[in-house]
Amino acid sequence: MNKIFLILPVIAVLFLGSSLISSASAAPFQSGGVDVEGTWHSGEGLKQGDFFSYSMCHVDYKECSNFELDMWIKGDRQIGSERQWVTEVVVYDGNKRVVGELLLGKIAAEPTGGSEELGLYRGAFKSSVAWLAAFATSDDSSGGKGPKEFKSISWGKIGNIGGEQVIPMTSETITVPAGTWETVQVGWNTGGTVNKVWIVDDFPFPIKARTYTHVSEGIPPTEYDFKLLDYRENVQESPFSDIVSTVDEFAAAGCDTNFEKEASIKKPTSNFDYQIHIFYGPEDPVEGCEMQWLIKFISKYDDTEFLNQVQFDILVVDDKFTLPPIRSIADEEGRNFLYSPSGQAIIDMIVKEDPGYPNYVLWIYGLAPDGVVPSGASDYLEIPILIYSADDASSQSIPDWIKTNAGWWADGSIDDDSFVQGIQFLIKERILKIPQTTQGSGSNTGGGIPDWIKTNAGWWADGSIDDDSFVQGIQFLIKEGIMKVPQATQSSSSSGSEPEAWYQ
Repeated sequence: MNKIFLILPVIAVLFLGSSLISSASAAPFQSGGVDVEGTWHSGEGLKQGDFFSYSMCHVDYKECSNFELDMWIKGDRQIGSERQWVTEVVVYDGNKRVVGELLLGKIAAEPTGGSEELGLYRGAFKSSVAWLAAFATSDDSSGGKGPKEFKSISWGKIGNIGGEQVIPMTSETITVPAGTWETVQVGWNTGGTVNKVWIVDDFPFPIKARTYTHVSEGIPPTEYDFKLLDYRENVQESPFSDIVSTVDEFAAAGCDTNFEKEASIKKPTSNFDYQIHIFYGPEDPVEGCEMQWLIKFISKYDDTEFLNQVQFDILVVDDKFTLPPIRSIADEEGRNFLYSPSGQAIIDMIVKEDPGYPNYVLWIYGLAPDGVVPSGASDYLEIPILIYSADDASSQSIPDWIKTNAGWWADGSIDDDSFVQGIQFLIKERILKIPQTTQGSGSNTGGGIPDWIKTNAGWWADGSIDDDSFVQGIQFLIKEGIMKVPQATQSSSSSGSEPEAWYQ
């Protein structure tokens, strides 16, 4: 009789769990629950005037490179059928500041929209700090998830194959930069690794989290990691009123802020231990302006195989190649080294070097998990990139013969094709910088170039307007598709093949 009573609860648990997980290759149902009174949902207690500061990362943004996100609840407004929180946000990402607006739902306090420039950070916030909104919201009507009790045996199940229940696991006192908090630790298993999120009753967002991606073998990399740096209530004036986005500062300084990573370098490292493919932009980096790199670490045996767990740095060294370096990007980010789990890394930096060819070096310490010293020898790649001065970048210097042609074109001495050939020359020689992607798709139905453009060219030829004004006009016409200029072949310093000398 006792054996029957022991078996029945097991059958009941299996039966109840069958509605949540499939019978084939599914993890067993786990019961949890913490003996703490109360419930919690994402956004609980959120109000106007709240200020939060988080240090965070997410695997989908630069493979969990750390950044700081500060958020102030400005108020709420009706958007469509729902009232939403309007927040002001500043992101500090290395040397970059991004200022914008974020919209948060009131049923589930996760991002629903906001400034375009915050798009990547908005996604990281939604998939980390606001992630528990997938299980606990303020709405418990019409099938809504509703607040979750800390005593609940389960809050739900993660979607990863083999994933287990998301459960309240324990009560814990934790300390973060924002203070000491009495929390409930909510957790789940992923590939045998325990993921943890610490939440507080009546507090809108988690205090801390450390989670991992699901892998079938090896050490699972971090999926997201965050902690609360600061929290303040009743902040009635914007704490960000004096903060300017770095993109606005660069634009005011005349820097190119809308560039692609079109220039590339592909070479083996000095000791031929690795193949490196670097894409960077803008194509003509300018002193004091922003520059971005995409670095691909490739096996020396197979062009299609990316290396993983790469520890590296971008250095600037003197002519004798002596160490310590003049500059270390890892050091500027407060790290001992830069790290790429997948073999691809995006690096943002500000060009601090003088015009000319500074000694940029990609230094590779080796392959090892984050925090583990690589066992092999280091290798490196010198990166020849010409840096321009701000004065060179801010003006266009156009050969006199083009101005002569413009005058002849304006008075009808030469035809449209002859003048367009001159414009093609400027583009090919990169005297007139027109990115390949900017040519518009519009059509000029008048059968030729509008007369007012010729008038503009005539004014330029006789000195009534300067070079920059003329170039801006031509750039506008090309972007709008009014003037069709076939794209000239890019020079070897652009995307595509590199000079042969770089491979020898």
